[in-house]
Amino acid sequence: MTTVAAQDTPIRREDIEAKLRELRGEVEQTGQQAKQVGLYVGVAAAVVVVGLVFWLGKRKGKKETTVVEIRRV
Repeated sequence: MTTVAAQDTPIRREDIEAKLRELRGEVEQTGQQAKQVGLYVGVAAAVVVVGLVFWLGKRKGKKETTVVEIRRV
């Protein structure tokens, strides 16, 4: 629970606007940090998926290769 200090002066419109600007700045900064983290996670996930697909394709190719034997009679 937050406590509010007693003030002798009433809260003015400028006080509210200043507090809202302060909060907005914090929210924008946090949003930018979240975008950067999301971008890094997305790039890492894409690299992992491409690597996994490459590895599985290479493995499947080794299993299904055809060996042709030519013998002279």
